[in-house]
Amino acid sequence: MRPHDMGVLFDEAAERGHPTTARPDRPFDIAPDRAGPHDVPALAELVRAAAGWWAAAGARRGDRVAVLKDNHWDIDLLACAAIRIGAIPAKLSAHLPAGSAAALLARLEPEVLLTTAGVLHRARAEGVDLASLARTAITIDGPAPGAVDLDELRGHRTPGHRRRRDDDPLLITHSSGTTGEPKLVVHSTRTIIGALARFEALPVPIVGIRRDDVLATASAYAHGRTFCWTAVALSAAPEEIVLLTEPDPDRADPLLRAHRPTVVEGLPAAFVRLAPLTERLANPFRRTRLFISTYDAVHPPTVRAYLAASRRRFPLWLDGWGQTETGPLTFRLHHRRSAARGRSGAHRVGRAIPVKTRLRAVDPDALRPVRRGRPGLVLARTRALCLDYLGESERFASKRHGVWWNTGDIGIRRWDGSVELVDREVDRAPAGSCVATEDVLEERLPQALECVLLARAERPPLPVVITPDGALPELAWRRASRDLPAMSDPVVLRWDEVPRTGTGKVRRLELLDGLTGETDTCGSGRWT
Repeated sequence: MRPHDMGVLFDEAAERGHPTTARPDRPFDIAPDRAGPHDVPALAELVRAAAGWWAAAGARRGDRVAVLKDNHWDIDLLACAAIRIGAIPAKLSAHLPAGSAAALLARLEPEVLLTTAGVLHRARAEGVDLASLARTAITIDGPAPGAVDLDELRGHRTPGHRRRRDDDPLLITHSSGTTGEPKLVVHSTRTIIGALARFEALPVPIVGIRRDDVLATASAYAHGRTFCWTAVALSAAPEEIVLLTEPDPDRADPLLRAHRPTVVEGLPAAFVRLAPLTERLANPFRRTRLFISTYDAVHPPTVRAYLAASRRRFPLWLDGWGQTETGPLTFRLHHRRSAARGRSGAHRVGRAIPVKTRLRAVDPDALRPVRRGRPGLVLARTRALCLDYLGESERFASKRHGVWWNTGDIGIRRWDGSVELVDREVDRAPAGSCVATEDVLEERLPQALECVLLARAERPPLPVVITPDGALPELAWRRASRDLPAMSDPVVLRWDEVPRTGTGKVRRLELLDGLTGETDTCGSGRWT
């Protein structure tokens, strides 16, 4: 089965008798009385029921609706339910600051907002009334002022399936917003399913999903990636799906040990948080043959820890680089020996995905191609490019150069066709690569959970070292920073002291502002 119509994805999988069992680490927020596990027919029934809720709240074909709730896979189930009735769902992260959420909802103008009383109360405490930004607001965890309790809509008749053309808007997600307000990214069936999910669902040797696989994911379900992942997972029909909503090692450990995964996909931040499991005697990754990281840079020590934890003869790590607007653009496979060699300080992200993607590096000012081996602004050509930025079409058009898309990343195309990521253009430093320096620092500081280098205008970059206890010996820093480009003295923080997006990325400008009171960087920021 290859995915196509997400409105009936679960129905089609159930009709084909797919034996997949979904095992979430907690009950779905929209079905708190069903602890699981869930087979495919039960999931299909839940999607049909949710389609009835959308319809009962007033959503119709062509209407935009929004989901803004705590992290769980039911965000994607709700999106499929909205698509079933012909609506256009927007998945928004509950990690968004209230002001950002309000700005996105104002741009979106949703007919219906499905959220929680908790989200509304937190926003109201910041002076923002999110419920007023939709014609109808629904809360799934109890009553709230200005909203309809979901229990009042349960049991509504499931409307008939409404098909749409492949090039019509299908799904709206938002960019990470690490350097400013997020964009609302509009995808169609052709871009996110036809060009991404159907390609990924092919039975490719080694990296393809098998019927006997146990898939585990620790992701941000408000992101477009999990929508694509859902299409692939339901189509490939693995044995089990293990769903983690929080990267808490102690909470995840029992579920992962009871259902040992053979394929693990996660946010780089989730892999960092779950890394203590790799050191336990009964680590749950003994059967894992493939690890997959997406969204952001992942540093070599993390890759090595997981590959070493597997008891497979030849486990692999698939590293992807891409954007919300394009999906994955490059891939790279690591094995134990290649990961052990990855200490050079050059952050390689692999080659362009065959058949579907082309890349070039150009001068940021003239936009003319630069020679291989020289840094340049990376342009991509892909059939998976989104349709538009909702409400910001001029901004979207400014990043298109004919058939090429401006990623806003500075990179180097090597002679072997691989790409070395230098930095985001807005985050670049005058000397060296911040990303590569972060790699080296994490190699030399085993006590660090993460290292972040913040480029600043007319000043040396500011290093931020994140440790479990917010402490770092001065001698350890001096040894780690030897022979590296000039930096300021480090700031040492704990994980929860760092502002992050819903995908775990550091909000660099917000962090820089909080630490220095300034947000000026060395880049132009023209392509954020």
